[in-house]
Amino acid sequence: MSYAVKEMFLTLQGEGIHAGRRAVFVRFAGCNLWTGREADRAGAVCQFCDTDFVGTDGAGGGKFDDAAAVAAAAAAFWGPGTALRYVVLTGGEPMLQIDAALINALHARGFEIGVESNGTIPAVAGIDWLCISPKAGSTVVQRAGNELKLVWPQPGSDIDAMLGWSFDHFLIQPMDCDDRAAARESAIALVMEHPQWRLTLQAHKTLGLR
Repeated sequence: MSYAVKEMFLTLQGEGIHAGRRAVFVRFAGCNLWTGREADRAGAVCQFCDTDFVGTDGAGGGKFDDAAAVAAAAAAFWGPGTALRYVVLTGGEPMLQIDAALINALHARGFEIGVESNGTIPAVAGIDWLCISPKAGSTVVQRAGNELKLVWPQPGSDIDAMLGWSFDHFLIQPMDCDDRAAARESAIALVMEHPQWRLTLQAHKTLGLR
């Protein structure tokens, strides 16, 4: 199987429980909830995405012939040494492309594997850290993992029902939108009223990182 990657880069994880951790990000092209084209945003299930995942023309991106090639590229971005290697597979929607061969190839290179998914496609086995970020209006089938990260506000999200899903951590992340202050206030208020949830911020944007 070949893989379409929008971009690949070394940075610090900016969100969630692993915020601040050194990581290679592999951003796959394509998503099943939005085409990525602005002309289609208003009719998309997910209308607030702030990520360019269209094509394979980003830095470090391209079409990789097999899983070994993706893993080799990720290892090159990490650099010397295999200790504490961490890779984040994201998108777009990475589960459109992640398969057992890719998981095995990354593990063979010494990577711990994190995945950020919208949860509408079942996760493959072998992922070390699974973060699901549900989108209102979609059907979430992956209701178990390590971290559930809900971007807020999202009208139509049933936060009480989500607490019945099998996750280790339940996180609320303020939406990066035109009224960021209101989104932050709403997220803080939700956590204050529902202490099962924890607030997470996009630290990489504050720090000027990718």
